[in-house]
Amino acid sequence: MADSEGAQHAPGKRSREDFENGSTPAQATMTGAAVHAEDSSSEDDIGPALPSSAPKKKLRKLPYEKLYTNALPSSQRYSKSLMHKDQLAFVIMTPFTDFLITSSIDGVVKFWKKVAVGIEAVKEFKAHAGEIRSVSVSQDGRSFATAGADKTVKIFDVVNFDLLAIIQLEIAPRSICYVHKRGASLPLLAVSEEVGRSIRIYDGRGERQEPIHVLSNIHRCPVTAMAYNNEYDCVLSADEGGMVEYWRPDRNHEKPSNVWEYKSSTDLFEFKKAKSLPASIVISPSCSHFATFSFPDRRVRIFDFASGKLYRSYDESIATIIDMQQAGTSLQKLEDVDFGRRLAVEREIENPALQNKINVIFDESSNFIMYGSILGVKVINTLTNRVVKVFGKDEPFRSLNLALYQGQPQKKGVVTVTMAASANPLLQEAEERDPMLVATGFGKVRFYIFTNEEEISKSTRDVQNEKPKHLNAHQQLEAKPNESGSAAIIHTTYGDIHIRLFPDAAPKAVENFVTHSKNGYYNDTIFHRVIRKFMIQCGDPLGDGTGGESIWGKEFSDEFSTLKHDKPYTVSMANAGPNTNGSQFFITTEKTPWLDNKHTIFARCHKGMDVVHRIENVKTYKEKPVDDIKIVNIDII
Repeated sequence: MADSEGAQHAPGKRSREDFENGSTPAQATMTGAAVHAEDSSSEDDIGPALPSSAPKKKLRKLPYEKLYTNALPSSQRYSKSLMHKDQLAFVIMTPFTDFLITSSIDGVVKFWKKVAVGIEAVKEFKAHAGEIRSVSVSQDGRSFATAGADKTVKIFDVVNFDLLAIIQLEIAPRSICYVHKRGASLPLLAVSEEVGRSIRIYDGRGERQEPIHVLSNIHRCPVTAMAYNNEYDCVLSADEGGMVEYWRPDRNHEKPSNVWEYKSSTDLFEFKKAKSLPASIVISPSCSHFATFSFPDRRVRIFDFASGKLYRSYDESIATIIDMQQAGTSLQKLEDVDFGRRLAVEREIENPALQNKINVIFDESSNFIMYGSILGVKVINTLTNRVVKVFGKDEPFRSLNLALYQGQPQKKGVVTVTMAASANPLLQEAEERDPMLVATGFGKVRFYIFTNEEEISKSTRDVQNEKPKHLNAHQQLEAKPNESGSAAIIHTTYGDIHIRLFPDAAPKAVENFVTHSKNGYYNDTIFHRVIRKFMIQCGDPLGDGTGGESIWGKEFSDEFSTLKHDKPYTVSMANAGPNTNGSQFFITTEKTPWLDNKHTIFARCHKGMDVVHRIENVKTYKEKPVDDIKIVNIDII
């Protein structure tokens, strides 16, 4: 109270309280000035005191915000949707060349050219025999690449919409990214491995099949996402362990000197602390920030690129969504039935097969971010921290992958001062923008386009440009084996163990495990062998380690790959010698290098490791738990 009471007196005059407290006139003056130090230019000012209450804090305001929002599509409903034969995976707008490139999970890539109003179909490729796992476009918008489950990378010439080269890989790819500056003489393409920690850098023109560089010391875990910053000539990469690294694509592959000096001074350990990993990374057009979407915490984070400091964080977790709906603080209050339907979709998009297809994008000013949510595509002003628009909040799809165009499609050449000053209607028409937001939908074979068009006909906006595939259940299983067996959750009486399967490294072992799991073969079986600081073993219907058979009714051969028992939580087939695999498997709790090339590795745990250790530390008698620990059932994702 001393500060506020002192502020009520005129500076330089002494009150009764001052005499009682023994303070001097100078002290009384300083007491009054302390509250308003910023407003006082001198201690000798004479006049009435300022009000004791602090002035209201001014809200942040983005200059020219209306100009920026007008450069976004005005309609909150989509004006048109176009089709692929199978579900959409990625959409991307090429910078400077104005092409929209869409790809679907069946390996098809389509090129669309931005014209005066809308887009036109240009060309279609059957790029891969299986799923497309990652796509990337170069900084100049002239090169586009896709990586597929068929262990190939396809490189396209965007301007001529032609397939330039095919790179045959020795490993299954996880993520790809062009990592060269705009206008570089030698384009570079970085490819991360599905199960290894290495990053391979290839000739971006596809003229060489061998990698130019193999980087094995940047990460300790498989790399999940990469992005390139043209301004800093720096690659940003994140791995399964939640670690984020900066490195240059030149010979040294070191961190640029013009960014943070010590990682301890940054917030790049956010993901490690949250036990989450970035599913996607995007660099802002200004190259000053980058944004991520991470799982399982489902947070959107924006970082300052140079300092590595966290700038903004937005929580899109299911728990937060439910709390806001119940409290009535959500952006839009949904009806209970509608909320329940949307919430079920939110749970399904946590499937590991979908995580890398969810992204965040910036607008051209770098002041706004956009991402899909339960309420639609949110547009957030990152300076004021406010949602300024929501696209598709009443549409029947959940947006996943986004792309944005904000250019002037009819503008040609340079406009002189004389031309700009003239009242030429053709020139004015050419200067008009035609913004376009493109979004994929969960489980949809369509991509949706939001524009400035206000008069929208629901009966004609969904264009039937393809005849969708109608496969029976058996055909779907054959067409997408990797998708049906990419991960699993082992539900035990001690809790859930989440594992990621490696069908490329051990196709037979994965098929055997997936089929047994779906048929309920492992239901109510016990962990019959537990050795502390070694492993936990299960999968025997007899419960004594002597039973179990494969789905083929006989033993099947070993499948050794580059995977090693070099880390705990490795899931491998148990056997009685070479090529004697049946149904039993084990999970290691330590590094076990002596098991390499003796037991087939087909999966690794990525969640529920505490459950593994709880089982590991139970009381046993002759390596068998005294109290039965059962597998309730196994869900394949």
